[in-house]
Amino acid sequence: MSGKDRLNIFPSRMALANIKGRLKGAQKGHSLLKKKADALTMRFRSILKDIIDTKTQVGNVMKLALFSLAEAKFTTGDINIIILQNVQKASVKVKSKKENVVGVSLPMFEDYQDGSDTYELTGLARGGQQIDKAKKAYGQAIHLLVELASLQTSFITLDEVIKITNRRVNAIEHVIIPRIENTLAFITSELDERDREEFYRLKKVQEKKKKNKDIDDRQRAFDAAQRGHNTVDQPPTIFDDFRDPDILFD
Repeated sequence: MSGKDRLNIFPSRMALANIKGRLKGAQKGHSLLKKKADALTMRFRSILKDIIDTKTQVGNVMKLALFSLAEAKFTTGDINIIILQNVQKASVKVKSKKENVVGVSLPMFEDYQDGSDTYELTGLARGGQQIDKAKKAYGQAIHLLVELASLQTSFITLDEVIKITNRRVNAIEHVIIPRIENTLAFITSELDERDREEFYRLKKVQEKKKKNKDIDDRQRAFDAAQRGHNTVDQPPTIFDDFRDPDILFD
């Protein structure tokens, strides 16, 4: 195992506890990020389906709107100049809002009517029905285009977030967690080796003590035998080597 495959840490009991905590946190983070990625992917697919359906509707509505405009021009002539002269401000506006999806803010656009409709009575004049029909068709087209823009913006945002989340999930799964596990295995093996060395050292110390004790016991027994004692455990006295001096009489 190379140093790059594990963390550079001194093996100890405290380090072992810390690494276990880091491993548990990494596994919990991986689980949460995986659930987040799955939820974002589900929403991503749902938005993709809505984009396809909305594009189909936009195509159909735009065909109807162009056909209605052709009918209105055929009935009333060119109405572009009259409409442009009467328009002072936009009657349809767009507002934005945010939608939270598992911590990701998705921009949403919504169209709304600002003020009254300038041509709400167009149906009363000559060719007004065709103009009103074209107006409603283009109004529906604007609504669908705003919805399509909202879906595509959310689609792009989700695509980037999903890529980042998947990279994080893969990094935790294939880099961080294996490195922590290798570090945990290294610390465990080092501590086990220390325990074996300590056990071997204590065993040798006990054997040495026992050997020294046996030598001392044999030495005491030998000394006792030399002095003529019967018991090994009898301690020596100061009179063991004492001899009375010879008395000489003149």
